[in-house]
Amino acid sequence: MSTHTIEHGEHEVGHAPSPPDRRNLLQRPGWIRGALYTAIGFGIATAFVTGIRSLGDLDPVWELDVLLTAWTVIVPLAFLAGMGVFSYWIYWVTGKPTQPEDHSGHGAESWKDYFRVNTDHKVIGVQYLITVFFFFIIGGLMAMFIRAELAEPGTQLIDPNAFNGFTSVHATLMIFLFVVPVFAGLGNYVIPIMIGATDMAFPRLNALSFWMLPIAGFIILASFLLPGGAFSAGWTNYAPLATQQPDSNLMFQMGVQWAGASSIATALNFLVTIITMRAPGMTFFRMPLLVWANFTTSTLVVLATPFIAGSQFLLMFDRVLHTNFFEVAGGGYVVGYQHIFWFYSHPAVYIMLLPGFGIVSEVLSVFARKPIFGYRLMALSLVAILFLGFSVWAHHMFVAGMAPWLRIPMMITTLLIAVPTGIKVFSWLATLWEGRIHFKTPMLWAVGFISMFVIGGLSGIMLGSVPIDQHASDTYFVVAHIHYVLYGGSVFTIFAGVYYWFPKMTGRMYNEALGKAHFWLTFVAFNVTFFAQHWVGLQGMPRRVADYDPAFANWNMISSIGGFVLGASTLIFLYNMLVSWRSGAPAPGNPWRALTIEWQISSPPSKYNFDEIPQVVGGPYEYGVPGARHVVLNGSRTVETEKPEPATAGAEH
Repeated sequence: MSTHTIEHGEHEVGHAPSPPDRRNLLQRPGWIRGALYTAIGFGIATAFVTGIRSLGDLDPVWELDVLLTAWTVIVPLAFLAGMGVFSYWIYWVTGKPTQPEDHSGHGAESWKDYFRVNTDHKVIGVQYLITVFFFFIIGGLMAMFIRAELAEPGTQLIDPNAFNGFTSVHATLMIFLFVVPVFAGLGNYVIPIMIGATDMAFPRLNALSFWMLPIAGFIILASFLLPGGAFSAGWTNYAPLATQQPDSNLMFQMGVQWAGASSIATALNFLVTIITMRAPGMTFFRMPLLVWANFTTSTLVVLATPFIAGSQFLLMFDRVLHTNFFEVAGGGYVVGYQHIFWFYSHPAVYIMLLPGFGIVSEVLSVFARKPIFGYRLMALSLVAILFLGFSVWAHHMFVAGMAPWLRIPMMITTLLIAVPTGIKVFSWLATLWEGRIHFKTPMLWAVGFISMFVIGGLSGIMLGSVPIDQHASDTYFVVAHIHYVLYGGSVFTIFAGVYYWFPKMTGRMYNEALGKAHFWLTFVAFNVTFFAQHWVGLQGMPRRVADYDPAFANWNMISSIGGFVLGASTLIFLYNMLVSWRSGAPAPGNPWRALTIEWQISSPPSKYNFDEIPQVVGGPYEYGVPGARHVVLNGSRTVETEKPEPATAGAEH
């Protein structure tokens, strides 16, 4: 078929359409070329390692840990090249004429466009969300195996080594492949629109940052296929245990590197976008709090993530190159690994929380129909958490053998960081006070988050105290604490954000009854699962064990029952999202009567978001303020001046 007949949809009379040119098909970026390049990359990596080892008379030539290192670097790069992620940059670096942008890789005309390299921030946001929820389901299934094994003392389903593998991979997936990147997905979709931008600052880098993420996840899952089973040193991967693990431990180290590279690329993109692409009139103190939260989170990612990358590189050198950074017998400093790791991983707690704080601020203000109480103080408290987050890392090491003099200052800074966090909680409560509260599904998740996060925060203050931490360290009290912070905290805000922006992303309304059923079942099951673990932890039950004293059997059975109900509640969410996306009621442009910019355009937005640049004229939360408006679009006021709503102490359902 000629170019002419393709463009105009005409066929030559008497001739069937010509089959596609297979050679050109292999030259075009896409899954076929990606698979071909992957196979080529595997061959190159194998030949490189075996060739070098043969020339150096190293025995054996087929050293698995060295091969794994090469495979997990070269093969993913080959796959990305085949998918076309690097095409533009390769042309530019080699001095060849760059291909003109025909916008064929921007936007989605069909479902197939979500499975290729795309430069539209909205498509990338959906790609992120679908990918991370896939890993969320995988990690949740592992949690079901863990709770099934712990339902009774003794061995039920899996042996202790497999149990350690499930525990390690579960935590790794939930942290690095779900909670951290899911906020990048939500942010990718809404942040540019919220600030009046047509796209992210670096669309091609944005696409690359997404495609590195599934690579990280599949590298981590592939550890189950290696001799000895999955890595089992926990998600912290402490040395020297990590260097004594089977070769599958390398999959943790390399998977985390790919996930970290994805995070850094995304964070740099967000920072440049927020700083340079805000609409006229949008000063920093007219930005929605979600944008503030994303700005501080991205700063944290850029500053902190290189430290976990460094810790895993040094650990890999100890394994593969036989250095002695953390090997005591060779003069290494084993506690140094924990210092480097936690210098990232405690700020990472706020990387996993601050975007959720922004989501909750958006939801509470909209569904309480009130301005955010203390907006500027809320924004500045985010900045305070950014700085204080780097001063508390060693409270994870009170029993690790670090210098004793460091304990007291770390305890003080740990208690001090509760102040800006407390400011946010009191501001949220003050926003709710005497508001006209609409308990839609996003609001339920936001209010549920406040209650669960307060419980997690209080147990965190307890663990920040040296004597309590020495008693509770490595017990189920810590397991309960981290789940109240990261599930009751982060995951609750994620569900709030997904339900809140679902109409904007899909143009459909979700089923409200199913949304509320999902919340209440999750809320009850979550507390049944994890609240009892505070008690058994203080009574002495250690974490990360496949068997335990029969004295803890009843509480563990209760936790396991709650865990299975919690897992079942997720099925309601998945059904609601899939069915509503396909056949839900059409969503209006602004179903929540919100003031921020993303709600002033169609649902879903057009390919480039705006027909003309918005003009920001006020704050984003002035609900009930006569004459208040946030943005002007198309030369006219798009948000009608709201009539003041009388404050009521009750809730409007």
